[in-house]
This record gives sequence, C-alpha cells and structure tokens, in this order.
Amino acid sequence: MNQHFRDTRKIDPNRGALLGDNTPNDNDRIEIGPTQLAFEEWAEAGLELPDLQAMRAFRLKRLTDKIVERGYGGVLMFDPLNIRYATDSTNMQLWNTHNPFRACLVCADGYMVMWDYKNSPFLSEFNPLVREQRSGASMFYFANGDKTEHAANEFVPEVIDLLREHSGGNMRLAVDKIMVAGYRAFTARGVEVMEGEEVTEHARAVKGPDEIKAMRCASHACEVSVRAMEDFARANMGDGKTSEDDIWAVLHAENIKRGGEWIETRLLATGPRTNPWFQECGPRIPQRNEILAFDTDLIGSYGICIDISRTWWVGDMTPRQDMIDAYRFAVEHVETNKSMIKPGLNIEDWIMQSHRLPDKYQARKYSCLAHGVGLCDEWPLVAYPDKMVPGAFDHDLEPGMTLCVEALIGEEDGDFCIKLEDQVLVTEDGFENLTFYPHDARLMGNS
Repeated sequence: MNQHFRDTRKIDPNRGALLGDNTPNDNDRIEIGPTQLAFEEWAEAGLELPDLQAMRAFRLKRLTDKIVERGYGGVLMFDPLNIRYATDSTNMQLWNTHNPFRACLVCADGYMVMWDYKNSPFLSEFNPLVREQRSGASMFYFANGDKTEHAANEFVPEVIDLLREHSGGNMRLAVDKIMVAGYRAFTARGVEVMEGEEVTEHARAVKGPDEIKAMRCASHACEVSVRAMEDFARANMGDGKTSEDDIWAVLHAENIKRGGEWIETRLLATGPRTNPWFQECGPRIPQRNEILAFDTDLIGSYGICIDISRTWWVGDMTPRQDMIDAYRFAVEHVETNKSMIKPGLNIEDWIMQSHRLPDKYQARKYSCLAHGVGLCDEWPLVAYPDKMVPGAFDHDLEPGMTLCVEALIGEEDGDFCIKLEDQVLVTEDGFENLTFYPHDARLMGNS
C-alpha cells in the first residue's frame, strides 16, 4: 500500500513535513521535543526557533575540534548530558546518571558511535550524525555482578578498533566518567586515558547561534512556568493545608507541559527554612506574610538548563526592613557582577574585582558568585575571592558563553535568606540578560 504524506499523523496539523525547529512533524517520532503549547507561546512572544539539525552539527564540530586541538584519538562519554550534547538523544536520563548503560565515542575524524540500552538502539537513529548504534557498554555492578571485568573486556576492544580505523591508531583517549573495570581494561591494552570532562566542558562552554535560540525559548517556557507557580503560591499560601511541595509541584508540571524534562534539585523553601539555604522542599505548611525562595535548576525545553532564582514576599503585611535591605543588596550584588561581564574578562580578575559582601553576609554566602550553564550547570565555576584556587579557572570569557550570576544574602543567626540568580549571555561587546522575571516589589520596598 502506498503511504502518502497526508496520512502521517502530525504534531502540528497546520504545518508540513517539518516543524519550525527543523525536526519531523510526526506525531509518532522517536525524538522528544517541545509541545504545541510551547510553540504557541514562543510564537506569541516573537521568539525565533532553533534549527536543531544545525545545532547538532555545531556541537559535533565543537567536540571534534577540541579532540584534534589536544592531539587525542577521541572522546568516550558516559555522562548522559555529554551524550545528549553529542547526539541530542535521550534514554532514561536520570536512571542513566547512576546506571551508566550508555556510551558515545566521537573519533578525531568526527565518526560517532552510540552504545545504548540493548533493547533501544533506535533512540538515536533520527540523528544521521550518529553513524552506528551498538549495545554493550554497561560495566556497572548491578548489570554484571561479579563479571564486570568480562563486560569491560568485551566493550573496550570495540573502542580500540574504532580508534585504529578513525583516529589513525591514536590511543590517547579522553574519557569523562568510566567504571573502574573499564578504566583498567583500557590501560591494560596500552590506551592512555585522558581527562574527558576537560574536553566536554570546554566544548559545551561556547554556544552556537541555534543553541542560544533554544536557550531563549527554554527561558521563556521556564518563566511562564514560574509565573504559574507564583500565582498558585500567592493564592494558596496560608490556607493551612498548602505545603512547600504543593507549590514546587506546579513548576514541575508546567515544565513538563512545555516539553521540559526534569528539575535537578528541590530548592524551594519558605519562612525560617530559607536559612540556612539548601534545605530541600518539604511538607512544611507556610504561613501568610512569609518569604518564599527557590532556585529552578530546571532542565527545560530542548534539554536546556534554565537556572534562575527569585525570592517572594507572600502576604498583605509589609516585610521587615532587614528583609528589604537584604533583598536590595542581593539585587545590587547580582547587577554589579553582571555589569563586569564582557569578552576577554579573565575569570580570576572578575573574582578579584567582584562586588564585595559585608562581614554579616559572609557566612551564608552562596558557593559561587557565578557559573556556566547549558545542558546543566557547566564550567566555569566563578568562586568568591576567599574560595578561589589560583590557576583552577584562569581563563577568559568568550562570546557565546552563558552564565548564571548568583546571590544568597542572609545572616548566620538570621531567620531568612534572599536567593536571586539571573542567566546571561556573553556577547561580542558585553552581555545580554536572558532573564526577565521581575523582582519582588514588596521586598524592593516599592509598596
């Protein structure tokens, strides 16, 4: 029977064979992606969609260039986010983080091979840049018991054969995260195992034009989702039954509804649980006239991380003056550190020139003043001056890098903390703020 295009079930019935991001308009396709809701909201906002085919080619070239620059034969990746970067494919991402059943090899000539779960090699077949699909990279104890060495001895020779064929026999192999049995099997065969995370983090640090478009779209979806969470919190906090978990669940649901993927942490707290920070979202029933603070750490549309933080005053009373003072200082801290961002800025110089925290806020300050962001929190980490290790991040900012600038302001013996964070893009002559979510007017002292 002849199959006609008109018979294909579509994601968007109003479009032809391709969606606006240059992926198949096939309702039964394998690859995941944004929902119709997200596409509609982005169109209304006037956002330009990424070309995912071009984005995938850009990422593979970045990886290949970094391999060649370092004189390596290839990079072997087990980290599911590195695999996502190389292939744009997913498979049980969170389960994969603690059960490394997937692996991806990119050789010096750009030849890419994917080892996937034994029953799902098809999950990367939509991407023609992945030249082969195989299985058999599982070298963790749960899958192999007392025969992990056997599994490694089956897998490693395949990689070596590919290096001989596509890398001129260069046995300097970068590896990101590998099980002990695999590492031993490589070194026993004369492979020089190099630091793979250094390769992948530097490749991922500079975003191409389509990655930036994808991030703008993901950021819009995240902020719409945050708005739904704020509306819910303001309507329900203090009713005697709505918990922190109830509020946090709104962000999860709204993220998924737009084709987002997961949230990396549980960083939402209310009232006194905001100090110390890093208490995880829980069953506490917040009251009216309390602070609510959160950090999205959200893996959203296109697998892009949108990592922003806001703190709200929820209630009819006026916040205390020390809360207003702390909030205003947090805004000043973020804005001052953002204002320094430009291409060529050395990270260590940025650290030493950064906005200073007074003594009363030092004990509760955040773990960094900024960090990279892409598919997750990424290189570099920009420490505070007293935590800087000379030489660890002695690099310059480049156009196309995306960063999150942080503030956590509170006192060691206080009963609250203010958490703020914006996501920005390093441009050719400075920076572009990618975060538009407003600051809390009550905590700014404006009402």
